[in-house]
Order: sequence, then structure tokens, then C-alpha cells
Amino acid sequence: MLKRLLVTLLVFIMIFSLAACNGKEVSNDNDGKWKIGIMTGTVSQNEEEYRAAQRVQEKYGKDRVLLQTFPDQFMKEQETVIQNVMTMASDQDLKVIIICQAIPGTCAAIDKVKEIRDDILFIVGSVAEDPKMISSKADVIFQIDELGMGPAVPKQAQKMGAKVFVHYSFPRHMSYALLSKRRDMFREECEKLGIKFVEATAPDPTGDAGISGTQQFILEDVPRKVAKYGKDTNFFSTNCAMMEPLIRSVLNEKAIFAQQCCPSPYHGYPGALGIEIPEDKKGSVDYIIDEISKKVENGGNKGRMSTWPVPMAMMFIEAGAEYAVDYIKGNTDGKLDIDKIKEHFKEYADADMQITPYHDDETGKTYENYLMILSDFIDF
Repeated sequence: MLKRLLVTLLVFIMIFSLAACNGKEVSNDNDGKWKIGIMTGTVSQNEEEYRAAQRVQEKYGKDRVLLQTFPDQFMKEQETVIQNVMTMASDQDLKVIIICQAIPGTCAAIDKVKEIRDDILFIVGSVAEDPKMISSKADVIFQIDELGMGPAVPKQAQKMGAKVFVHYSFPRHMSYALLSKRRDMFREECEKLGIKFVEATAPDPTGDAGISGTQQFILEDVPRKVAKYGKDTNFFSTNCAMMEPLIRSVLNEKAIFAQQCCPSPYHGYPGALGIEIPEDKKGSVDYIIDEISKKVENGGNKGRMSTWPVPMAMMFIEAGAEYAVDYIKGNTDGKLDIDKIKEHFKEYADADMQITPYHDDETGKTYENYLMILSDFIDF
């Protein structure tokens, strides 16, 4: 009798343990031992994403938020990308992983994690993986509305006087479905507006020349393009590492710059324009916008440079982290709660964001967890 009782007790203990590990039958926050993992690029690739992750860690503490970065040469170091995600997932208190940018290899990393743990919520932003693929892997996807940019950026460029639109990219980026489709939409919109579209190939920063080689190319090529097409030329690039030299060159040449690849007052502008942000002003969007406006006006290019008023990648990480905490504490309607996401975006941006689930025109399928975000422009 005693033996049977002990066996029964052991069975109940095993069931309870499995439920706790699974995270589905019991509250994620039932013991208060929760953690969030965030993986971003390094400071050299995109500083604002890394700093956003640091702010989340500062808010909740290092015992709550684990940080990882992916290597600059991530295309050649896919195993490192996977290993860094696995390192976070190995902590049994970890409930959510946020990856921004979701570079190539993100899907493979999620698959590896799910082999050992299927209870982790994955939130990814600024996606470089195929929409159909990543939608089947991650739970929540934040993406700047690349397709919404298709008509919006040329119209903004035309408003600032553009007669030519130069699009810098490279084969790897043009293999991404949304980026190549957006390029095609740029071309089509430019044709409608009577703007000459120029497709220019730049070195891939993950290639042999590295980031420095790509940046040097931009510094040398923008003056060549202005000499050929004139100052009423708008410049656009698909790569974050190109932003600082591109902005600096556009200002020097008095050309036009409608927005960055990842539109934000923080992306490229401060570094390109030599803006130092004091400690008490870090995180103040109004301050950085005022400083950029002064630099652009003093540089003689007022009204010919712009961006979105919200740092989107930072919002994906910081608002995404707030959503993750709500999810952990059981304050969301399941894994995908768009109303709760809108609430956190509005709190971060102090403005409503246009959110649209990605719709594939070819298949007619809508991917409800692939959320496309669009904002208005702010002129400097």
C-alpha cells in the first residue's frame, strides 16, 4: 500500500514538473523566475538596436534580461548566430527571446531552440528572412512596412524636389522578397511621378571588403552621382552600415535624403552629423530632432532631408520587451494580441502606428503574425 502511494505521488510530481517546464498548463510567472533574452547586432552594425536592448536591461536588471549580439559577418558565421540564441534558451527561466534584426539564420536558430524547448515565445523585428518562412517559426513579427514605403518614399523625395532616385543595394539584399519587391515599387512610383530611377550596386558589408569598404564606396560614389545627375537626386540604401556615410555625403553635396533603410532620428544622423547626446538627453527624441534640424539648416540643406519621427527598430525592441513582460504575466490574449501591441507602440511613440498584417498577393494568404508598421515623415 505504501509502495503504491509512493508511486502515485511520484507520478503526480512528474506531471507537475512537465507542466511547469512546458509553460502551458501553469502560469509563466507562477514563481517569479522569468527572464527575457534579446539578440541584436553589434554597435558597428546598428548602434540604436544594441542601445535599446541595453535600456531594457537597465530597466529590468541583468537578472531579468539577457543580451547577446550576432557577429558582423553573420552570413559567414551562421553557427555562431544559432549558438548565441541557444545560449539564451539554455536558461530554464527564460520565457521570451527577442531578435532584432532577424538576420538570415534566425529561422534555423528558432528551429534548434524548439528541438529542446517549445515553450519560448519568439518576437522578431526588422526581418531578413522570407515572410512565409519566418511566419511559421516566430510568434510575433515586427517589420517596417517595406511595401508601404514603395509609393511613400518617392512621393516624399518628390516633395523635397527630387528629379532622380538612386537606390543602393547588393545581390544578397535583393534576394530578400520584400526588399526586392519594394525596389520594384520604388521604380514604378518614380515612373508615375516622372522621376528617373537609378539602381546602383554597392559592396556587401558582409563581403571581403567588410563594413569599411562599403562605407568608403558610398563616400566616393555619392559625389560621382551628384556630378552626373545633379543635386536634385534622392539617395536611398538598403543597408544600415551605409547610413552615416550616405547622410554625410548627401549633406555635403546638398542632395536629397528622404529616409534611411530603418527610418529613425537616431539611425545614422547623430554619427554622420557629429551630434553628441548628453546623458540627460539620451532617449529624448525631441532633443535629437532639434539637433539634426540645426545641423541640416547650418549645412544649407533645410527641407531636403527627412525621416520618420519614431526610431522603429528601438520601438520593436523596447515596446516588444514590454509586450513580452505582459505575456509572461498573463496579461495578453495568447501569444499574438495586436491590441496590446498597439497599446505598447502608442505608449512608446506617443502616436498611433499603422499596423497591417502582411498579405501575399501571389498566394492570397494573409500572415496574421507578420505585422507591417508604417509612420508619417518629419522634415528637417
